[in-house]
Amino acid sequence: MKLTLDDKHIEFRDEVRTFLKEKLPPELAEAGRLNSSSFSEPQHNLPWQKILHEKGWAAPHWPKEYGGTGWDEMQRYIFSSECARAGTPTLSPMGLQMVGPCIMGYGTQEQKDYYLPRILAGEDYWCQGYSEPGSGSDLASLQMRAVSDGDDYILNGSKIWTTQAHHANKMFCLVRTSNEGKPQTGITFLLLDMTTPGIRVEPIITIAGEHEVNQVFFDDVRVPKSGRVGEENDGWTVAKYLLEFERGGGSSAGLEAALERVKAVAHAEPANGRRLADDPAFMRKFAETQITLESIVITEKRVTAALAAGGNPGPASSMLKTARTETLQKIDELAIEAAGYYGGVEQMAARQPGSNVDAIGPAHHMTAMPKYLNNRAASIYGGSNEVQRNVMAKLILGL
Repeated sequence: MKLTLDDKHIEFRDEVRTFLKEKLPPELAEAGRLNSSSFSEPQHNLPWQKILHEKGWAAPHWPKEYGGTGWDEMQRYIFSSECARAGTPTLSPMGLQMVGPCIMGYGTQEQKDYYLPRILAGEDYWCQGYSEPGSGSDLASLQMRAVSDGDDYILNGSKIWTTQAHHANKMFCLVRTSNEGKPQTGITFLLLDMTTPGIRVEPIITIAGEHEVNQVFFDDVRVPKSGRVGEENDGWTVAKYLLEFERGGGSSAGLEAALERVKAVAHAEPANGRRLADDPAFMRKFAETQITLESIVITEKRVTAALAAGGNPGPASSMLKTARTETLQKIDELAIEAAGYYGGVEQMAARQPGSNVDAIGPAHHMTAMPKYLNNRAASIYGGSNEVQRNVMAKLILGL
């Protein structure tokens, strides 16, 4: 595991910076800067994914044989960091980071041949059908039924908190195919088309006033068994594999960039007559957050080194998920404090990309409150942090 850049990586960093400078359109940079959700809207992230795909950089974590870059862990880290600093739109992780690796690990050759190129090119836009009303972090309690009927399953039930389901044309979904044995058994992993008759998507408006999540209803939805990944009733194995990438995938590059922005504001803008950089209480909180972030970076590099050697994130994914999300929330709190009374102004119209509505106060404060509100969910989705601590206690500490 390397912690410093050698000449090869310095050259690569310069290549990435040149690429971003030349290929990131101003309108997409603006969309990335104004985005306050987990990832950008498809009208912004798909054009950026197309640009990356043409370069061969859409899937840095994929093996080269499936269209990945073949980069080492340091190159991937550099790329993520430079994209975060440049403010690129955040690509949807559902296909590239979650179901894609899952299909590589458990899919049939036919599924790999069909889905993986489409995921790379952005031809399919995915959502995740895991949580249900009453079955969130306790995922094993899910009840959405899939009844076998010849070459199909017939699905009835609902999924909730389904991010960007209103944009998606595909879903990877967990369904219950048996009630026998432990709750973890009897679950099957399916790939399905969101245009299938009987699927209805209802919006859920978040506390930040945004339409990001949905509830999806299934009424006698017929899904071909050819969409099953892994064996029937063994979807829990596939789901755990995917969750390791959901919780452990990605990097802290976005956190580093966000903390740097807070630091710049603290040193540049006065609050109540003096800079926040001169406020010992604020700077103590800033330093504590910065130290925690450094420990996350080191852990990420350990995990990426393990991945490069052919392993998977394992229980370290739970450590990273917990630490990242809680650090993200601390950075949001610092940003709110730095924004002062500007942070409390609702500016939905002004913060739309391409808007001609002027910001009230400094423009970079417009997203402080929406990000703070949106990211309160970060310590819940993907398995709540309380559940992650149970995983760590069991698998790492042996309790």
